[in-house]
This record gives sequence, structure tokens and C-alpha cells, in this order.
Amino acid sequence: MGEDRGEVVLYWRPGCPYCMKLRFRLLFTRLPVRKVNIWRDPDAAAFVRSVADGNETVPTVTVAGHPMVNPSHRQLLAAVREHAPRLLNDQG
Repeated sequence: MGEDRGEVVLYWRPGCPYCMKLRFRLLFTRLPVRKVNIWRDPDAAAFVRSVADGNETVPTVTVAGHPMVNPSHRQLLAAVREHAPRLLNDQG
């Protein structure tokens, strides 16, 4: 989990209002995002705990392998510009 694959990975869980808000905001960016439900993927849940002080805090996002716990939409886009700018260029 969290390896640098040059992508955005959104770790989420059902019922999380913060996850829903971020997922909704990302729809309008056309940014490619891989979504991982931590309740269905024990390895993903373990990864989130490893970067969130032992908690399953979601949304947790990695941008090209750089983890962010509960980022705002603005923080996420800034991380993409810094760590994976080609994803913004690939939007066509």
C-alpha cells in the first residue's frame, strides 16, 4: 500500500461524510483516482493506521506515494501539482 505508482489513491469507508464530500469534489476535477474501501481491504486499513497514528482516519489519500490524512480538496490538488503534475496534464 502507498507505494509510488504515480497515482492518487483515496482510502475511504462507507458512511464517512468527509469521504463523501471529498469524492464528490473530485468528480469535477476529472482527476484519475483509485478508490479503496478500507472495510473491504485489510491491507489498506493497516496502511491507513500506519500513517494516521494508529487510527483508521479517512479519507486518507496518497499522491504518488505521499500520504495525506484527511486532506482538503485544495491540499489534495496542491499535492498533485507538486508530486504528480502529469495527472493534471493527462485530463485531456
